[in-house]
Amino acid sequence: MMLTSAIARLREAAYHAITSPWGDALAPVRVPKDLARRLNVALGRPLAPRDELASRDRARARLAELRTSRATGAAAAPSASPGPAPILVYFEKDRNVRELQRIEELLAAKGLAWKRLDVGGDDATIDFVLRKAGCERDQLPVVFVADRALGRHADLVRADAAGELDAALRG
Repeated sequence: MMLTSAIARLREAAYHAITSPWGDALAPVRVPKDLARRLNVALGRPLAPRDELASRDRARARLAELRTSRATGAAAAPSASPGPAPILVYFEKDRNVRELQRIEELLAAKGLAWKRLDVGGDDATIDFVLRKAGCERDQLPVVFVADRALGRHADLVRADAAGELDAALRG
């Protein structure tokens, strides 16, 4: 323990020596200090302020803890089920409002959360949605689960009846 504290004091003194402005006006002092600073950076900053070194030690301890918990399988359980994929309903402001309401009613009846995205005026998003869903602009709204297009209301009903909606939500 005494040796590690002596090494820590020595590292702190060396860091202070190369980072302090003392002697920078003289070239014989400035040049070696500059080389020492560059070498310190190239080696991954083994000489650093005390709080940074303490932060690194805490990070190493946390990493070791995570590695051991992963090896025992404790950390694998929470990440096994990341949750349902996001449901996105792309629509255009005042186009096919009734169909949008029907889609939202179906999703609400299943207890699913969705996000409405108005693509009006966003040509890049409209192009993506139309290309991916294989529909025309006047056929909006379209439902996506993550990046997979399910289609319009009728397609969503078919996917729900066939179990494809649940499978898409699980990823």
